[in-house]
Amino acid sequence: MTTARLPLFPLNAVLFPGLVLPLNVFEERYRAMMRELIEIDEDEPRRFVVVAIRDGRETAPTATGMPDTVATAPPAERAPADGFGPDPIQTFHRVGCVADAAKIRERADGSYEVLATGTTRVRLLSVDASGPFLTAEVEELPEDPGKAEDQTSPPDEAGALAEGVLRAFRSYQKRLAGASERSLTTSSDLPDDPSVVSYLVAAAAVLDVPSKQRLLQAPDTATRLREELALLRKETAVIRHLPSLPATDLTRGPTHPN
Repeated sequence: MTTARLPLFPLNAVLFPGLVLPLNVFEERYRAMMRELIEIDEDEPRRFVVVAIRDGRETAPTATGMPDTVATAPPAERAPADGFGPDPIQTFHRVGCVADAAKIRERADGSYEVLATGTTRVRLLSVDASGPFLTAEVEELPEDPGKAEDQTSPPDEAGALAEGVLRAFRSYQKRLAGASERSLTTSSDLPDDPSVVSYLVAAAAVLDVPSKQRLLQAPDTATRLREELALLRKETAVIRHLPSLPATDLTRGPTHPN
């Protein structure tokens, strides 16, 4: 398999291929990463790996949005592995996603506004904390469509599952948002490719990090879609018995502070 050494950006979130990730970068260790990436020619991919944290901290006490008396303090100087224990790789989930930074904009205060897109799943092989920021040796994980569970299943099980997942997702979205049909994502907005469907639904569903991580590291598309179908049906049944919830935009996520 293809291996590479790339900058490592740990988050309390899971990134999926094809999904957009906005970042607000203010810690010095991640500023150093962005300073290196921004030197790469714009025609070349500015790649780094996003990995979800099992246990640790991703945010310094000077995060944007804190009271002025705190936010005006200089960013804390933190070593690359601070907050991630003596052996950082043990703190992270082993499957992450390569991100390509299409936009890196430095602000007047030296922080960065970053807009990246997930591209490829990877497995962490090792983590190096000897530089100004964490780097990781990773191997690419190909996306296998998966095989039918039994002889009676259709040969293109992933395609059939994707259709079922999209139907279940629309029902889930309607229940969650408490919205009318016209406010929901329409069929014209949704992709046909089963792997893309599986990633989009995994990112859009309101699930905790461990659940999203299980979906990211599913061995193939069909397995991921089967798990999503079960999750969506379960969540929809739960929501049906809850009081009305405020409308939720399921296609956008928050900007993640580092």
